[in-house]
Amino acid sequence: MNRLLILPVFAAVLALSACGKPADDPSKLVVAASAVPHAEILDVAKPLLEKEGITLDVRVFNDYVQPNDQLVQKQVDANYFQTEPYLDAYNRDRKTDLVTVVGVHIEPFGAYSRRHAALAALPDGADVVIPNDPSNNSRALILLDKAGVIRLKDPGNALSTQRDIVENPKGLTFRELDSAMLPRVLDQVDLALINTNYALDAGLNPTRDALAIESRDSPYVNFLVARTDNQDDARVQALAKVLTGPEVKAFIEQKYQGAVLPAF
Repeated sequence: MNRLLILPVFAAVLALSACGKPADDPSKLVVAASAVPHAEILDVAKPLLEKEGITLDVRVFNDYVQPNDQLVQKQVDANYFQTEPYLDAYNRDRKTDLVTVVGVHIEPFGAYSRRHAALAALPDGADVVIPNDPSNNSRALILLDKAGVIRLKDPGNALSTQRDIVENPKGLTFRELDSAMLPRVLDQVDLALINTNYALDAGLNPTRDALAIESRDSPYVNFLVARTDNQDDARVQALAKVLTGPEVKAFIEQKYQGAVLPAF
């Protein structure tokens, strides 16, 4: 079995096994996050929070559901992995009321292929995989609309679906997969629309490898998220301040070279 396919699952198991309710410790803050770039950015925040007497415990997840579920269940104090449209969809579907605290960074969403050098080279009936969650599913379709590959009824609709495709001149065949799976099937399809965190984790360079990528004015900012009962907690607010401070901004700009952009 391919070792690369095992690691993300193993990491998720470790994260879940490590999860218990946050210690009743006013000096500790437990945050759920995606591995790249979120956990890497939080690592920069750790020593800055330590100066304020706060210990940051980062728990890494490899899916987009558990970090919110764990936050609702008060297994963690906050999470950092998602955009506001994704959070809105989660709250609507689960009847929850998680809230954004502060916007930290933007991950321009990209279209990738190992079979074709340009979108124009896609053959008729090409096999295209896109995320299966509502927010990122729409984001993928909107990117393809902007690139001229398909046409949507309303490209401004942040929750567009395949039913909203009004022109598909190449007759592309769309399949929807869990976002974490997309880099793993890249060799098996004509085109994959991949979130930047998963692209980076798979060794892709969005600014170099993407055949199409969102612009710098993307509205899909990644937020620090909390509950309504703790959004004003001093520890959560201290993390929000650090995540939008000069040290984190410099790290994002130097580390990711445009693949991830500060949102502040």
